[in-house]
Amino acid sequence: MRRPAIAGLVVLSLTLAAGSVGAASPSDAPAADRAASQGKLALEQIMADPDWIGPPVEDAYWSIDGRSVYYKLKRKGSSIRDLYRVDASGGTPVKLDDAQLALADGEAVFDRAHRNAAFLRHGDVFVRDVASGAARQLTRGDGDRSGLQFSADGRLLSWRDGDDWMLCDLSTGTVGPAADLKADSDPADKQPDQMQRLQLSLFSTLRDAKADKDAKRQRERQLDQEDPSRASEPFHLGDGVKIDAGSLSPDARWMVVTTSPKGHDGGRQPTVTHYVNESGYPDPEKARVYVGHNPPAAQSLVLLDLRAHKQYPLPIDGLPGIHDDPLKTLRNQRIAQLKKEGHDDEADALKAPKTRPVSVGTVVWNDDGSHAAIELQANDHKDRWIATVDFDNHRLVTQDRLTDPAWINWSFNDVGWLHDGRTLWFESEAGGWAQLYVKPLDGKARALTGGGYEVSNPVVSPDDKWFYVLANKQAPYAYDVYRVPTAGGELQRVTQYEGVACAECSELFALSPDGSKLAVLHSSAYVPPQLAVVNGDGSNPHDLTDTRTPEYKAMHWIEPQFVKVPSSHGKFGIWAKYYQAPGYDASRAHPAVLFVHGAGYLQDVSKGWSYYFREQMFNNLLAQEGYAVLDMDYRASAGYGRDWRTAIYRHMGHPELEDLLDGKAWLVENHDVDPKRVGIYGGSYGGFMTLIALLRAPGEFAAGSAQRSVTDWTSYDDGYTSDILNDPQIDPEAYKTSSPIEYAQNLRDPLLMNHGLIDDNVMPGDTIRLYQRFIELHKDNFWMSLYPMERHDFKYADDWYDEYRRIHELFTQYVLHGDGK
Repeated sequence: MRRPAIAGLVVLSLTLAAGSVGAASPSDAPAADRAASQGKLALEQIMADPDWIGPPVEDAYWSIDGRSVYYKLKRKGSSIRDLYRVDASGGTPVKLDDAQLALADGEAVFDRAHRNAAFLRHGDVFVRDVASGAARQLTRGDGDRSGLQFSADGRLLSWRDGDDWMLCDLSTGTVGPAADLKADSDPADKQPDQMQRLQLSLFSTLRDAKADKDAKRQRERQLDQEDPSRASEPFHLGDGVKIDAGSLSPDARWMVVTTSPKGHDGGRQPTVTHYVNESGYPDPEKARVYVGHNPPAAQSLVLLDLRAHKQYPLPIDGLPGIHDDPLKTLRNQRIAQLKKEGHDDEADALKAPKTRPVSVGTVVWNDDGSHAAIELQANDHKDRWIATVDFDNHRLVTQDRLTDPAWINWSFNDVGWLHDGRTLWFESEAGGWAQLYVKPLDGKARALTGGGYEVSNPVVSPDDKWFYVLANKQAPYAYDVYRVPTAGGELQRVTQYEGVACAECSELFALSPDGSKLAVLHSSAYVPPQLAVVNGDGSNPHDLTDTRTPEYKAMHWIEPQFVKVPSSHGKFGIWAKYYQAPGYDASRAHPAVLFVHGAGYLQDVSKGWSYYFREQMFNNLLAQEGYAVLDMDYRASAGYGRDWRTAIYRHMGHPELEDLLDGKAWLVENHDVDPKRVGIYGGSYGGFMTLIALLRAPGEFAAGSAQRSVTDWTSYDDGYTSDILNDPQIDPEAYKTSSPIEYAQNLRDPLLMNHGLIDDNVMPGDTIRLYQRFIELHKDNFWMSLYPMERHDFKYADDWYDEYRRIHELFTQYVLHGDGK
């Protein structure tokens, strides 16, 4: 069987030692030009810099007066983002020039009375008087500032600056640190040793000097408490800790500090090497640690009373289940196995700790700073707690515990307060779907939304009457903004776009300062996110932007059909997008391709703009050439509830492969697809699944292309992998079951592997190690292309084109023609 012409030496493409090195076809570019002139898609164009499409709207926010909306657009040919402003009622957007930028609002927070608004402009803090519009600048210079918040009386404004919290008295304009935190021991706490005690007992002068020193220190502390204009003395948190984070109450009375043990061994970091750089010398760069080497440090909490200058530990011992071991059965089995094999030291290292280590998540304060809620997650990923702080007794009070025998989903775990200051709201999958809950501090939690769909991104209206949320209630693939009364009631649909979805958007909607309107980013299959404004009740929707280029708008695309593929493994279906070109000839057998989305927990079957917009255009090209193309939200994809998400626990790749094979069978049965001419491709998790498909179901697919793929889960990161497969020291069987490299001996179908050489997410070593495994197994028809200047997400158009030229040639040779010639 002849190898395809996809292994040229450009981009370090490698072939089997036993085979010949192919070259790129010299007719590629002319063919693309001919295709474009005939109204067909050209690979060079769809893989070009996406500037030709037009930039998506980014980072939309309201002006302080609520009359305009600001947003950013990527500048053509540059990574610079320009700021635009458009009237909320409609009109022509205006790109702000440098003089206008110096006067523009940033995304603002308001004091309770809406007299003042604070915002960041070019990294500095400004406060604007809402009535007069006058602004004053509070900082100037470098800093990493965020987290602006007013005190309830509007007198204080605080913000985070790097690892510190800064505080401004707005009546005087005085700015200073809210607290001085030091990871050392307080010198005043040092007790005299035997010699010092002897000296003090012998010499009255020394005793008098020490007493005077102690009295001065006590006087300084007293003055600190009585005079807020003074800089208070430091808090010494101990020389055995590392300060990870701090959270300041809006009234600047309290601070919750997260610490971890100093000197924690974070594990050995692998490296990636920059071979193409300005210096001309290979430049190694450290990347993230492998799963299980070493696990995250156990974090602790400290409560600081800034007014009394006292500190108190906040023990986690009272959290329900904190002393349990949810991995007890697996742990005991592994310990017994290790001891049987004579690895007693490894067995001893696996003994369960008395108290499960935790990581601290969000710390949120109510408006007046009288209550704080803290999210904590067990480092074994099986529990999430929401606890409030009892300031009088310096302890945590559990408000909610979420337990999952698989793993907790951090994608749906927002928490906050209603403006009444005594009611918590939070997201939870406790009922099987991500839903919104409220809980009075002294009452029971109750769900405000129902099951069968996912709810996320909750925002409370300024008047405390409504939650605005994102939900896919109409259909799993259709996302819109909804609202529900904070007191309970019907979930009401606000927008009608079905495409308020974007994997790369930080915020999809924003309430106007008075809560009467929403700025919404919406999209569709071939329209990148655009800005619209709609009234809070859903009336008067109107678009404000269309950033697409005339060239892109002139293109004709295949609208994906949303289909539900029946499963042969249960009473459920798998939602998918199906692409079929007009004039599809059902009288002959067709080739087909399955595109497999990445990220593991991501939803690609939606009506919104896809993270995989290039791949979607490539799917159009394939359909135009006669392929049937299917893009499935296999089990573990987002949007379908907890059980769908956790179906892959301890056996990644297995349920998903069942779904992909059902997709192939559906194509054969319903769309006249030749079962011998079906290809498969994907990147990241989609590349992993491509490998699993070829290695665990050999002969099912005519060829596959796997991009930036995990081939051995023991070399991926801790946060993602140990969620699903537990720790490799405790559960090595889960890793063996889930890793493609363990099935390398089954390769029999043509396989192309592409990988960025400076990928610090999925290391290029994953692909290289599998390639070496194939060499040692004497396999044939496999190829590898390495891209020296690419990370996990490809950046350069030349590399995108080269990668997909190779994929296209692979499919043309082995799937379209079906004969390998």
